[in-house]
Amino acid sequence: MIVESLVGLSLVLNASLESRSAFAATPPVVPEISTRQKEMAFLPLVNRATDCIVRRVFADPRYGRAQPAEINDLIIDSIPACAAPVRAMIEAHDRLYGRGSGEAFLLGPYLDVLPAAIVKQAGVKSP
Repeated sequence: MIVESLVGLSLVLNASLESRSAFAATPPVVPEISTRQKEMAFLPLVNRATDCIVRRVFADPRYGRAQPAEINDLIIDSIPACAAPVRAMIEAHDRLYGRGSGEAFLLGPYLDVLPAAIVKQAGVKSP
């Protein structure tokens, strides 16, 4: 179920981002700034997307009875409501680290640690 949801999310986000980039005359240029500067610019966007998802997960009526392993479903269900901050995070990653890197970040490292972060923030012990 999670794989199918992530693939669907990937397609929606990809289509959304491609429709925006279709109007760009030139490909975006990766700024020549330090890794530390990139992290400082990117971290607030990660925090905004994460805060939105966490709020949605905690507000979901299923959350109170969800087991830690079921948090993934709640995360997937919350992402459409958090599309703007998630999209901003992806676009910033693309600008800072290169075109296409934002979606890879979202579907890789970001979603890998997000369930544990939510469980930790809720004070629930993970399995």
